[in-house]
Amino acid sequence: MVIRERSGAAAVDTTPVYGEPFETADGAIVITVSRRGSFPGSAIRPAGIFVIRDSAASWVPAVDVNRIALLGEWIGLLAAVIAALAVLRRPPWPDLSYRRTN
Repeated sequence: MVIRERSGAAAVDTTPVYGEPFETADGAIVITVSRRGSFPGSAIRPAGIFVIRDSAASWVPAVDVNRIALLGEWIGLLAAVIAALAVLRRPPWPDLSYRRTN
């Protein structure tokens, strides 16, 4: 028995989930594709769609704009923290302390 099976994670299946194909008004067939999460009980996320038109299939990936925006916010916050730490470690203003020379 594998550790994954003992932990109850055996029910997690990461294979794609295909939706029912349907035909659009212009004659293209659309098949939706989703992914299950990697943890038990996690949500199903859209992966994209297959569009079949004139016997040629094309893949259109789903883009999560909220995830891209969140990533941009985290990168900006990280850059601000690194810049603040750099300024606090060695301030850009001149050192005005008095030093006696012999």
